[in-house]
Amino acid sequence: MPASIAEPFNVDHQQPTNSRSKVVIASLVGTAIEFFDFYIYATAAVIVFPHIFFPQGDETVATLQSLATFAIAFIARPIGSALFGHFGDRAGRKVTLVASLLTMGISTVLIGLLPGYETIGVFAPLLLALARFGQGLGLDGEWGGAALLATENAPAKKRALYGSFPQLGAPIGFFFANGTFLLLSWLLSEQQFMSWGWRVPFILSAVLVIIGLYVRVSLHESPVFARVKKENKQERVPIGTLLTKHVKATILGTFIMLATYTLFYIMTVYSMSYGTAPLPGGLGFPRNTFLWMLMVAVIGFGVMVPVAGLLADRFGRRRTMTIITLLIIAFAFLFPTMLGSGNQLLVMGFLLLGLSIMGLTFGPMGALLPELFPTSVRYTGASFSYNLSSILGASVAPYIAAWLTHTYGLYAVGLYLAAMALLTLIAVLSCKETRNESLYD
Repeated sequence: MPASIAEPFNVDHQQPTNSRSKVVIASLVGTAIEFFDFYIYATAAVIVFPHIFFPQGDETVATLQSLATFAIAFIARPIGSALFGHFGDRAGRKVTLVASLLTMGISTVLIGLLPGYETIGVFAPLLLALARFGQGLGLDGEWGGAALLATENAPAKKRALYGSFPQLGAPIGFFFANGTFLLLSWLLSEQQFMSWGWRVPFILSAVLVIIGLYVRVSLHESPVFARVKKENKQERVPIGTLLTKHVKATILGTFIMLATYTLFYIMTVYSMSYGTAPLPGGLGFPRNTFLWMLMVAVIGFGVMVPVAGLLADRFGRRRTMTIITLLIIAFAFLFPTMLGSGNQLLVMGFLLLGLSIMGLTFGPMGALLPELFPTSVRYTGASFSYNLSSILGASVAPYIAAWLTHTYGLYAVGLYLAAMALLTLIAVLSCKETRNESLYD
């Protein structure tokens, strides 16, 4: 077995390395904080922002406007890929992770301090959009760096398992984001919650950011990047090299992530909007009831993330992702019968099944996407494909699903998800197996 595969922890024996426990904690804690910040916006975009930051009158129009600001972060994320990817591939993984966490944290706290439409008029949605843009920049730099922190420090033949640790930040962040809103809904009256209570999780995220920074500053640089830096092999303009020499890998990575993004934001943002909308346009569930259902379902998401990492290490990325993507296509045809039933038990089963499949498809991405790119552009490449896919999948998914439901019905939402999954399947089958690829090049 080549030394680069058999001994990934210390190519340069003089280079300090991170303990396995530190790698797990640092990659998980940071993404959990970032996704918490990201998801409190997603929740508020459905249940709060239409009433606070937009002119009142037509509730549907206000909701669609709010979902449009939700999409802004995904437009920002490829820009963040170029920005944070540049420094991640030039200066190092550690310093870039710290900068991305600060960017996300400051943007989130600012959202909690913004005045509403009744106070400053049209400037309210404009400032909200600007802060949301900052969230998108920050989350991009965070995910790419955390994935590389995990995989570039991983033991032999366990890259997908270690790459699943930053992926766990998504269900953990989502669980606590919804849990925070649910707790506030219990403790406060509706008037108090809509007046100031919704601001609490945004402002308190500052405490979480400080904790994340404390964990991150003690890290050593990735041994893989340390070797590149020692040999002075960094690319002068990583994004330029990526888009001229690694176009195929970038396109494949983008479409490999497409079904994952579409599934998740349909299962969360869209399902909450549809589930809490009054009959006959929605299911008419109370907000707290649906939040509870999502919190239970996201446990399946969290459990399946490391399971998928283990499967990808055991059977390979390509075979594992092929089977999981076929599961997504099959699941897409359950929208009318399960979600459309209005039966709480069936809807709960639908959410649990969908988010469990989400865990399966999301888990291997922390290893699969970085493995597509050489070290000198790995931060930029993994981040750029991950976040370019967010524009095609996540940013528009809640909006398209809401429009399809209103125009054609729930069956059309299922067909939309199946079509996105088919594109992912084609990309997976076009990609070579990367399980045994060395990260040292």
